Amino acid sequence: MNWEKELDIAVIAAREAGKYLAGPHCSRSVNGSDGRDIRLKADREAESIILDCLLKNTGYPVLTEETGEHGTQEDGSPLWIVDPLDGTVNFFRRIPLCCVSVALWLGERPVLGVVYDFNSNQLFTGIVGKGSWRNGQAISVSGIDSPERAVLATGFPVNRDFRLNSLVGFADRVRSFKKVRLLGSAALSLAYLASGCVDAYIEEDIMLWDVAAGIALVEAAGGRVSVERSRRHKWAVKVACSAHENIFCRRK
Repeated sequence: MNWEKELDIAVIAAREAGKYLAGPHCSRSVNGSDGRDIRLKADREAESIILDCLLKNTGYPVLTEETGEHGTQEDGSPLWIVDPLDGTVNFFRRIPLCCVSVALWLGERPVLGVVYDFNSNQLFTGIVGKGSWRNGQAISVSGIDSPERAVLATGFPVNRDFRLNSLVGFADRVRSFKKVRLLGSAALSLAYLASGCVDAYIEEDIMLWDVAAGIALVEAAGGRVSVERSRRHKWAVKVACSAHENIFCRRK
């Protein structure tokens, strides 16, 4: 399959959700909180828009951040993976680093990804094996080949252990990089990696829907990708992506 039809559907879904999130009728009211995370009415509304588009136009099951699994996935079959609003806290505080994330995976591997930054109207798209694009223009990873020259994007997932020894371990892993950036949006961080703005991304115990589309973009843009399942949650993963294989030793 060439997946271009599915990419078009994902783009429509992401744009429609982004239009709502950027519009005057979007609510920032808080529906609840869970530890360090918050849940907004806007998350649910944007997810509803995306679900309606994906389920109406394809027969593939969908995994979403807000409401979980829709439909039954068979082993190795396509699965939509959706984060309707990645960077919820940024959105709530009006920090313009948030986006819509829609991905299609086949089994354990990415097929395509769409990340729509509705604040700047930047649309990142990619099909693994074909390429990645930003607003229709081809993009690629930087090619930086050492951490000493690389800018690393990372973050602290909401279920991260914040005890001192864990934080010391985190500092040890990132200290070799030239610069470190914490943007508050995993999907945008990976889109920036795919377009050469940063050179690496790592995060542990992050949920798959946060990174699924971005991982597809990076792989399609020529980057190196490692994804390992975490024991913390069914859909939690450990991710290491880079512009060059020499930046990280642990890869798949």
